[in-house]
Amino acid sequence: MMSKVILVVIDGLAYEVAQQCMGYLQGLNEAEQLTSYKMQCELPAVSRPLYECILTGTRPVDSGILNNDMVRLSTQQSLFSLARSAKLTTAAAAYHWVSELYNRAPYQPVRDRFTHDSKLPIQYGLFYSQDHYPDCHLLQDAEILRTRFDPDFLLIHPMNTDDAGHKFGLDSRQYRNSARRFDLLLANYLPCWLDEGYQVLITSDHGMNRDHSHSGILPEERDIPLLVAGAAFSHNRHARPQQIELCGTIASLLGIPHDKPMCSELLK
Repeated sequence: MMSKVILVVIDGLAYEVAQQCMGYLQGLNEAEQLTSYKMQCELPAVSRPLYECILTGTRPVDSGILNNDMVRLSTQQSLFSLARSAKLTTAAAAYHWVSELYNRAPYQPVRDRFTHDSKLPIQYGLFYSQDHYPDCHLLQDAEILRTRFDPDFLLIHPMNTDDAGHKFGLDSRQYRNSARRFDLLLANYLPCWLDEGYQVLITSDHGMNRDHSHSGILPEERDIPLLVAGAAFSHNRHARPQQIELCGTIASLLGIPHDKPMCSELLK
């Protein structure tokens, strides 16, 4: 199996909000053009450790990336390094912590914001450092990378939903409407990606609580969505994927040999 893959990580998106507010994606799910799953994030339920978990298949307690203030390169084999070892092309439109984990740390905006370096794990990058950087611009950034550089693996990582959750909390109209807006923005891109043969995974790093935060064990903090679309998926609604299995599952989609945990039930 070898497919091109787009991974969308909607930062801070709680499962219940994805279910209730993302009408476009849920419409695809009802039409059986996409399959939706419920997952639980690893602990602690904070961003940088869970980027590492998603992209390396390693729990935070094992990776050593345990909070958002640990600014250093990952010591794990990531999807980006796996792809590069297989001579595949990588790209990311993402928050700057992703650049710090897999390319260079600390992030230097003038050097790193626009990344074009075939020797780096993330060869082509458009990175941002403000949580309110508009999701619509982020999706444009991602599409620029996709159409210009034709990556085999593309990470897209918007932050506006997490930003709204921290400012207004889980039960706020601002948080829910941020998820609604991204859902409708995604409708401008997802049909094209699928028509061009991409396998697409849409998930979150963690959820959000009523205290305008996350990092604990409440269901609203840990329950996150996974939605998959593409011909390489089994669309088995009885599959039970785990967050640590995303890396290995994507590596298998890319046709890369690996020893990462994976959810074989997700794939044909």
